[in-house]
Amino acid sequence: MNEAGSALNARAAIAEDFARSELFDRTFREGMDIVEAAATYLDGPGRQESKLLSRNAALAYASESMRLTTRLMQVASWLLVQRAVREGDMSSMDACDDRYRIGPKPGARGNGSLQPPTEARAGEPLPNGLTELMERSERLYDRISHLDRRMYVEGEADARPNAVLSQFERLRAAFDGPL
Repeated sequence: MNEAGSALNARAAIAEDFARSELFDRTFREGMDIVEAAATYLDGPGRQESKLLSRNAALAYASESMRLTTRLMQVASWLLVQRAVREGDMSSMDACDDRYRIGPKPGARGNGSLQPPTEARAGEPLPNGLTELMERSERLYDRISHLDRRMYVEGEADARPNAVLSQFERLRAAFDGPL
């Protein structure tokens, strides 16, 4: 087996181990709890609170709620792929495919870090329910993004052949012995 295949097998094994872990159980529950809390809030109290905001604050509310739902959809999708691996509905090798990687952080500005705004541009505070959900989802997204990189992406650097080592191997083969 070549180095790339070996690295892919190693990543697949890591993904499978994670999917069967207590850490996955806790992360999955937390993710689905936040998704449910956001849906409940945005459909109920959030809708009522947004009607009381000024025009600028209502625009900020709409923008931030869209970022929230996009972030949560990415998180839920990633978690559901891991659950599919756990339940045998998807192979861990398939889960290594790039299309299942968590996407860029929704709403990331500039250097990629996003501090959730707690107030609209006019200085009006956004509703506490929204800002709390934004902060919770941001923390969860960051953890899942870290897991995704560790499990699937960082190992890819190991899978690519090192050009210098490849040249040494060719020289060794040409001279039929260690260098």
